[in-house]
Amino acid sequence: MTVQFNPNENMHDQFHYHNSAKAIARFPFPFPEDQYMYSVNIEPVVSRPDSIFEHWFDVDEHYVTDMNERRLTLEQDPKRCIVMPHMRQASWDFLEMVMLRYAEDYPEHFQLERDGLNWHWVNQPLNIDVHFIFGQADSLPMEPFEFISRQFQGDVALLDQRDGDLFMDTGMITGPADWSLNFDAGMSFKQWHAPVPKLAHNLGVFERALKFLLNIQVGQPYRRLNWTMTINPRMDTSSETYHLWGHERGLVTAENAGELVHLRVELQTMPRLARSNALLFSIRTYLISLNDLTRNPAWAKRLYRVIRDLPEPIAEYKGISEYREPLVQWLSQFDGVDE
Repeated sequence: MTVQFNPNENMHDQFHYHNSAKAIARFPFPFPEDQYMYSVNIEPVVSRPDSIFEHWFDVDEHYVTDMNERRLTLEQDPKRCIVMPHMRQASWDFLEMVMLRYAEDYPEHFQLERDGLNWHWVNQPLNIDVHFIFGQADSLPMEPFEFISRQFQGDVALLDQRDGDLFMDTGMITGPADWSLNFDAGMSFKQWHAPVPKLAHNLGVFERALKFLLNIQVGQPYRRLNWTMTINPRMDTSSETYHLWGHERGLVTAENAGELVHLRVELQTMPRLARSNALLFSIRTYLISLNDLTRNPAWAKRLYRVIRDLPEPIAEYKGISEYREPLVQWLSQFDGVDE
């Protein structure tokens, strides 16, 4: 599948970000009903042609933009990439999975040749052409996890499975929705999900979700959608950079909400890594302005009802409370539209 990449996009300071008509049509609108309550909503990875679910890992028109944003963020904060020593094998597992999937699913843009342990990898969009020895870190320009994560569209956590739990022991997180890898690194599954409302005090939900994840098998990945909202098309809304973006929530009015407010949807994919038995947790983030989203009348009407009736603890957790009133005012114009 050939992807046409958007040139000259910028997701820092002076924002320039555009979704094509195709990107809008394939955007993963996350609300199947007029009301939203937090749920696990997990499903097997099954291919759906001509959608973001066609392949295990979606590469779209924002690929080069996202990779440039990752590079800039790492220049400012190298701690967005953390690899614990015992995760070396999992790092090579991840590199192998990405190269194989990208080369198979997007052969016009990525190529992989293998002769035993001698590998040749070509990433045309990023102008990378490297020969290396699989399993030998010094044959790559940098450590294997960082090398491939700088070419992978979406954030990545590698979860080590031990003692009946999952631990966030490796990650490349440059576009998080108000959290910090540096803070969460090494935490268990229950620890990093503790802030989620409606789940924090329901240990049964945690235990069922954890049990399910622990039993994911090689070659049988699962996925789910998660969502929040972001002011401006800003990918990096980390805890560390709150001072740069937190005040923007106060800029939303009933007049500018369509331009400033962006629906932010994460496609979270969870495959098992074969050699290390680690669980890959990929977080592929999609952004769309409300002006673009409301080109679909059914989406516009449903989003109005979801935000209007959203339970306050969830609105607070997702950072919407501060501008919820002007947002609902702006969205209300779509409540009576024909779908």
